[in-house]
Amino acid sequence: MPAAPTRPAVSFEFFPPKSLDQSFRLWDTARALAPLGPDFVSVTYGAGGTTRQLTHEAVVALSNHYHLNVAAHLTCVDATREETMQIVEDYASAGVQEIVALRGDAPQGQAQFTPHPLGFADSVELIEAIAARGGFTIRCGAYPEPHPDSPDGAADVAWLKRKVDAGATSAITQFFFDADTFFRFRDACAKAGIAAPIIPGILPIQSWTGAKRFAARCGTSVPQWAEDAFVAAGKAGERALATDLAAGLCRTLIEGGVDRLHFYTLNRPDLVADVCAAIGVRAPDGAEQAVA
Repeated sequence: MPAAPTRPAVSFEFFPPKSLDQSFRLWDTARALAPLGPDFVSVTYGAGGTTRQLTHEAVVALSNHYHLNVAAHLTCVDATREETMQIVEDYASAGVQEIVALRGDAPQGQAQFTPHPLGFADSVELIEAIAARGGFTIRCGAYPEPHPDSPDGAADVAWLKRKVDAGATSAITQFFFDADTFFRFRDACAKAGIAAPIIPGILPIQSWTGAKRFAARCGTSVPQWAEDAFVAAGKAGERALATDLAAGLCRTLIEGGVDRLHFYTLNRPDLVADVCAAIGVRAPDGAEQAVA
């Protein structure tokens, strides 16, 4: 008889606030989810470096106030190598020990990513530079379905292999709807000789309209069954359906050998906390008071 699935390790993605209201929302989210004992939390980095300082401030605050292991997103967009590596040094000075190294999306108004003439050409070059500096755990992105700029899934696997060979020690996937999508990708990565952990990215659906818009931008296919289910649920049933689908996806992944899950929170903790509770990830007694 197979062993019962164990409690998975979890991590959470936040985005930096751009207003006072968003600041309160971020801190409320951190306060609600920190007691779940995440392996790490990550903080996103806006296209074109639009949230560069905000990201830095959020990373430092989350680390200092909530004592979380924070992985700062860093991209290659619209910056020289010197400017990008200065950000790395600033993080090191602040005690940050993890970076999620990404190519990044094209700035608003540009059709595609174009490297800065004095910048890193891609995520592989960025990872190589951070690894050569030393002192950081480097995570990278992975695509179970083809990246919008990729010709096919095989190219995404080959690109991930390059990132791991350059120094990334784990990868976080884009979100997906079907567990088999992840399992096929995991098998292809193993066949390609990628030994680094690949952490599934989970998006509990806060808004079906927003989720479809996000999927279109990042190349995630939307299955007809999901569209039919959310249409049938309507606004009144959307929250319950989203919880059930995300928890079911997580359980299937865990049963398939996954021991780490990364949640895209959108700085809204309640649905994420409900999904975590449904898969057995809860705060120890008294943890909420200790973090408050």
